[in-house]
Amino acid sequence: MADLITGLRPDRVRANLERVRGEIAAAGRDPGDVEILAAVKYLPADELGALAEAGVRLVGENRAQELVAKSEAHPGRFTWDFIGHLQSRKVATLVPRVRYIHSVASDSALEQLRRHGTDSTEVLVEVNVAGDPGKSGIAPAELPAFLERSPVTVAGLMTMPPLAANPEGSRPHFAALRELADRHGLPELSMGTSQDYPVAVQEGATIVRLGTILYAENPQAS
Repeated sequence: MADLITGLRPDRVRANLERVRGEIAAAGRDPGDVEILAAVKYLPADELGALAEAGVRLVGENRAQELVAKSEAHPGRFTWDFIGHLQSRKVATLVPRVRYIHSVASDSALEQLRRHGTDSTEVLVEVNVAGDPGKSGIAPAELPAFLERSPVTVAGLMTMPPLAANPEGSRPHFAALRELADRHGLPELSMGTSQDYPVAVQEGATIVRLGTILYAENPQAS
């Protein structure tokens, strides 16, 4: 397990945010069209104030219990998304606290959303576009029927491609997700992390999930 990140400085995070926005612009996109989500799995709750001071407004947590604790420690400071593997029994906990659940990919999750979702609940469906047995997500061919079964609004799609030595290795998977979203009229695309977000942005990402590159002293080395 990675070590917790401590000692964050708002000026460092702010500079890294500007660098990321510059990379988004260099990739041919308006930075205002791509949301930067700060992944806070390895940040203790008392470090989140530095993110707020740096101008971060959208954060994502991988663990439901930690999302509850951190959001309650910083009421009203952030918009929260859930970005981790979704256990269907956690849906009721998450629904009132998040904007999007990024990782809906099972009928058990849909059943819990049927029970606990509201008219304002929105989710992203996780799609395993690479067919990687080590990754979560539904198969692309299953998407049309899955969308029909969803009892809540599906705002878009999410994917985590296999780890690639070169960011270009992720491009076909990002392009495939964009094509799926276009085919079904879904506006949001959550794809791209610190390792490959410029490629994801070029392929249409509307949300990039960033951690190390926002927090590092020397993000070029991350």
